[in-house]
Amino acid sequence: MSGDEAVVSGWPERRAVEVGGLVFDVGLDGPADGEPVVLLHGFPQTSDSWLDVAPMLAAAGLRVIAPDQRGYSPGARPDDVASYAVPRLVEDVTGLLDALGYDSAHVVGHDWGAAVAWSLTAHHPDRVRSLVALSVPHLAAYGWALVNDEDQLERASYIGLMRTPGKAEDVLLADDARRIRAMYDGVVPEDRVAAYVAAMREPGALTAALSWYRAMGRDLSATPTVRVPTTYVWGDSDWALGAAGARRCGEHVDAEYRFVPVTGATHWLPEEHPQLVGEEIVARVRG
Repeated sequence: MSGDEAVVSGWPERRAVEVGGLVFDVGLDGPADGEPVVLLHGFPQTSDSWLDVAPMLAAAGLRVIAPDQRGYSPGARPDDVASYAVPRLVEDVTGLLDALGYDSAHVVGHDWGAAVAWSLTAHHPDRVRSLVALSVPHLAAYGWALVNDEDQLERASYIGLMRTPGKAEDVLLADDARRIRAMYDGVVPEDRVAAYVAAMREPGALTAALSWYRAMGRDLSATPTVRVPTTYVWGDSDWALGAAGARRCGEHVDAEYRFVPVTGATHWLPEEHPQLVGEEIVARVRG
């Protein structure tokens, strides 16, 4: 399959949900009356990154809600960079809960989705029943590592490119999007990679996704402590997130906390280790 071919969604249900004048494409699974679990994807992916995890959650009786986030849904793709600041991304999740009729939900995030989930949970604990974060630790722990750990600073050097308008788009899409494809470490299935590349080739999509980096605040240490039950899963072969921030994560959780380091795992936990991820989500929800 070439990178230009669209892939039919594997979600049992898809729904367009309007939030604040934007329209989000949302994948749904599981019983309509099940406990809600919101799954937030990362970059450069879509809600399809959860397709191998969702059936396990649905089988456990949970209602899975997986949006294509701001910039990834064609109907939720503003032009200005400021629209992609984390507070706006958090408002999308609370607005989605409101639109679907939920006061609160269990929240799971990977990569940038984890950053949104940490901020949501820190600032709106009343909306979050429990948190499972994959790859990215609490933002204050990550911010500390960026300042104090040379290894993490080196790992994050790619962010400079991501924040450079025009150049980043050209570099990432050049040579049949070779650099995007290389990000997935060979652990994400080829058909899923093709779908992600196709999504990033939609008009304005890559620039919108990169706007998350361009709107990123500098002072991550200001992120409040999280006070809901939390599980943090980290692969020790993650090229982007090192051990320094991962091991300090629990210092910023004032609630039941479980740290799950996965030996040999890379950054792409929902696709590389869907069974483990699903089990940890179910255990946290039931806990």
